[in-house]
Amino acid sequence: MSPRALPPPPPPAEIQAWPDREALLADRTRAMGELLRLSIGPVRLLLLWLTAAGFAIGWAMFGAALQMFSEAVDVFSPLFGVVAGAIGLGFMIPTGLVIGFGIAHDAEVRGRLRRWSALARDPAGDARHGAPGLSLLWFLPSFLLCAYGLWLSFTVPAGARPGEDALAGVVLLMGLGLILWITGLIGIVKAVSHYRWALRLLSRPARPTTERGGAHR
Repeated sequence: MSPRALPPPPPPAEIQAWPDREALLADRTRAMGELLRLSIGPVRLLLLWLTAAGFAIGWAMFGAALQMFSEAVDVFSPLFGVVAGAIGLGFMIPTGLVIGFGIAHDAEVRGRLRRWSALARDPAGDARHGAPGLSLLWFLPSFLLCAYGLWLSFTVPAGARPGEDALAGVVLLMGLGLILWITGLIGIVKAVSHYRWALRLLSRPARPTTERGGAHR
């Protein structure tokens, strides 16, 4: 989910200088295509999952460290726990930052996409930007992840038996459930946001156009 260079936003209305409508639509189509790829392309979904998996590995290592501390059987257990905890933090801190920066990056992408799409209306060209298949690709697995994460977060503590199930193990599984839930929620929000944007794009009435300095906007 690392940020990449984005297509620049459209120029302000007072300095727009496309020679004709065809040139405007060509630039608009290129910018929107690139922004959609950076926002909801299949590679973005894969990167989200990989980053979340890295965070989950870090949490598992951190949970193992908690178990070593709580169930220490020899003098070396705390030492191994410190090492495991450091490795876990080494996974969680960078992957957590990547996820956070990725969310901010996605917000910037959506903002520029809305600005480019508002420049003009192109029913024939805009139909392919709707990409309902991509919305579904994001929504279905994200919904399953979210549902399983919620189930894990609630059933593990509810089924824990005092004196038999270690607290560290329960916390570990609850944390993994929370990671799955948040990852799925991110995917669901992106899928729904794209679907709503596509509906507005395709149902928007045509705007009157004006000519200024040879530019058709």
